[in-house]
Amino acid sequence: MKLLSFQELRTHMNKLGRTATPFVWGTDYARHNCFIIESPFESSDILWEIRGVGNATEQTSDNPAPVLDIIRNVDYATYSSMFATLRSGLLRGDSFLANLTAPTEVECSGSLRDIFLHSRAPFKLLIPDRFVCFSPEPFVRISDGYISAFPMKGTIDASLPDAERNLMDDYKETCEHYTIVDLMRNDLNMVAEEVCVPRLRYVERIATSTRDILQTSSEIRGKIPRDNQFDFGDIILPLLPAGSITGAPKQATVNLIAQSEIAPRGWYTGVFGYFDGKVMQSAVMIRCIQRADNGRLYFHSGGGITVNSDCREEYEELLTKVYLTR
Repeated sequence: MKLLSFQELRTHMNKLGRTATPFVWGTDYARHNCFIIESPFESSDILWEIRGVGNATEQTSDNPAPVLDIIRNVDYATYSSMFATLRSGLLRGDSFLANLTAPTEVECSGSLRDIFLHSRAPFKLLIPDRFVCFSPEPFVRISDGYISAFPMKGTIDASLPDAERNLMDDYKETCEHYTIVDLMRNDLNMVAEEVCVPRLRYVERIATSTRDILQTSSEIRGKIPRDNQFDFGDIILPLLPAGSITGAPKQATVNLIAQSEIAPRGWYTGVFGYFDGKVMQSAVMIRCIQRADNGRLYFHSGGGITVNSDCREEYEELLTKVYLTR
């Protein structure tokens, strides 16, 4: 797989969109490593699947479903230091909401390919022996001249008593969600007109290898000017990195995150997508495992932080999000 620069990705996405040529594309969080693949069903460079469509839907694994073992979490003292740095920025007013993440070293009973084939997530991507994603979170969808975004923000263990009601009534989670909706609405206003919020804070259930969780999502929608409805590079890439995994205001929050986090995110929280010649769908890569240069596997996770956040609770949420889907 040939990696591209962010500008090269933008140029190719515009060209292929205008000619209605199907392709798969992706970029890491820092927008340093990008790829684009024409004739994506014939490609063997990567495996991909978006809402049941992909180049590996007929493939199966001869191995049992992988089991994930945690080797080393970020310790609480280290997380507390990260949290303190981030919260200082929040108190200064650098940001209203910032997503704080950290890597967990893991081992797996199967290969990254086994994880890909056994996962039941709506958005999956495999860069062989380097990276696997099994994400529940859509980014933007472009169809019939409209662009829609679907940020996820707010999580709770589904087995807890009155879990859905408690999630919907939680003041901190509500504030986080409204902040991201406002950010994504402003982002879409850069590339679309008549931006609105057709659905605000609806609950989705996600099955994991250890438990079910509930997450809240919203839908934001806008109309793309007729002259550039297929200029996907010009429409999508200015929205990156995704607001749901950074915070608001975006650029100041990205800078604050860089000061606070202890490891580069790599492909984690990047974005990938598929254009079928008519509809563009894309996803935020929020559940994934990466192989580092030292050969070890790392599962990044995190959550949104506000001035009202409790460090211990956020640390526990980070640990909760280390899972395989089933």
